[in-house]
Amino acid sequence: MSFFVYMLRTNDTKKTKTYVGYTNSLLNRLREHNSNKGAKSTKGRKWIVIFKKKFISKTKAMSYEYKLKNNRTKRKKLLKMYS
Repeated sequence: MSFFVYMLRTNDTKKTKTYVGYTNSLLNRLREHNSNKGAKSTKGRKWIVIFKKKFISKTKAMSYEYKLKNNRTKRKKLLKMYS
């Protein structure tokens, strides 16, 4: 089984927000976020995937997710690259 670390961006033009998470089914997880069944901080917004990275181990995916969530500089760089 493979896992993905992903970064979402709001589809709102007023203020851009990002969200980082991990999952084993990216399409299903995006549907959950966009139907208000995802994480609390993603509710009420429409999201698009701007970055994803595949891992073969859940542990490695979780480790990378943690690093990306806590590295604002990297998140801003990814936002510029993929937006």
